[in-house]
Amino acid sequence: KGSSAYYINLSHLIAMVERRKSEEVINFAPGPAKLPLEVLIEAAEQGAFSYKDSGISVMEMSHRSTDYLAMSQETVSLLRELLDIPANYQILFLQGGGTGQFAAVPLNLSRSSDEVADYFITGLWSKKAAEEAQKYVKVNKVLTHSSHYNSIQEKEHWKLTPGAAYVYYCANETVHGVEFQGIPDTGDVPLVCDASSSFLTHKMDISKYALIFAGAQKNVGCAGVTIVIVRDDMIGKAQSICPSVWDYKIQADNNSTYNTPSVWGLYIVNLVLKWLKKQGGVEAIEERCATKARMVYDTIQNSNGFYHLLVEPAFRSRVNIPFHICRNGNPVKELEEKFVKEAQAQNMYELKGHRAVGGIRASLYNAVSVEEVKTLVQYMNDFMARNRVTSPPA
Repeated sequence: KGSSAYYINLSHLIAMVERRKSEEVINFAPGPAKLPLEVLIEAAEQGAFSYKDSGISVMEMSHRSTDYLAMSQETVSLLRELLDIPANYQILFLQGGGTGQFAAVPLNLSRSSDEVADYFITGLWSKKAAEEAQKYVKVNKVLTHSSHYNSIQEKEHWKLTPGAAYVYYCANETVHGVEFQGIPDTGDVPLVCDASSSFLTHKMDISKYALIFAGAQKNVGCAGVTIVIVRDDMIGKAQSICPSVWDYKIQADNNSTYNTPSVWGLYIVNLVLKWLKKQGGVEAIEERCATKARMVYDTIQNSNGFYHLLVEPAFRSRVNIPFHICRNGNPVKELEEKFVKEAQAQNMYELKGHRAVGGIRASLYNAVSVEEVKTLVQYMNDFMARNRVTSPPA
């Protein structure tokens, strides 16, 4: 205080906030992803400098302080309300991302490496989860392997293990755009769900699951927080080699503060959950997600083969839509690069497909508005009109 540099920098921050309010940049990133503008503004104006007029930034806040504990408890309550989470489930805020949970799940839900766990492999992330789990448990692949990842086999083709430690699936594959449209029926075997990219985009019957986890950086916050919702009877079974920071019982007994948590990350989650509640809760968000996805899919379907979808209709994601730009039924890399470049010139970012798939990918997470998707669709139609070569569809 008293430093001219301090006042200049603060003035610069205010100017940046005002500029962000007025800009029409649209972020279609697959994660870390767009955050609601009002969350960013409140975080910059309040949390970054003086949380609740305390004179302390959230980034300086002790995880043992009364302010942090109150914020953590409020965040738990908001999640319970938004997803109607039963009382016999613990909510943990951990670190390590979804990738950390690839190890934490088998280490907590199987008693030894001799037990079997069933894995639905429907895309890149469930494949990585199964590969990691093999270090700690015997992995049975429920589905016949396919390198295309454009559908999910019918139940009569599933190979489930009676008495498995658990069954694992990824609700929505961020890279390949494959989404389960319901909850897999696994009988009495505990069900585990990686819900990272579809978390809080639709209602979930939490009671059907033994455990759900989600990285915050797609729909509910910034990178650094992993939300784990775990049923009480799944806690306290960790293998002896499980690191303490990923032992669900230790973290539950310590209110997710066995180690120093991501204080700023949890703060952002807290703000996003409040924003979600103001939007009308998960029910309203679910309707909005369906509207946004329908707009993009209809545009692609009506393109007469110019835009080509990779996933079969029954399994298409509502939030991650990969597609190619084609001529004569074949992807044209030059056109796809041109699409991404010209989109960026119009302030639409992060539309390049994942390197494993190529093409284009539009991620329509909760913070992306219907109006922003309208802008994308308008651009898609304009780009097609300017670059189409009249030819019969493939």
